Amino acid sequence: MVDMNRQGVAVWLHSLKYARQLRKFGNVHYISKKMKYVVLYCNQDTIDDTIQRLNSLHFVKEVEISMRPFIKTEYQNAKPDKAKEYDYRMGI
Repeated sequence: MVDMNRQGVAVWLHSLKYARQLRKFGNVHYISKKMKYVVLYCNQDTIDDTIQRLNSLHFVKEVEISMRPFIKTEYQNAKPDKAKEYDYRMGI
């Protein structure tokens, strides 16, 4: 299996009737019936082309990409606070 970097895309729709058609653009992860949006994952190297194609569809209101791959998740000061550790042991 080829390990590709994936990125999430939120696609806001006018009608959920067309939600199944979005499967050809990537893996559909979630469909919100109440708020009328679809979360799908697609390859990061073709994300610009995919967004352009999604925006050209008549049933798409808006397309938002996830910034999660670009957010740093390693923190500088990862040492726990001594006072908080004491409180946790005491059960406060």
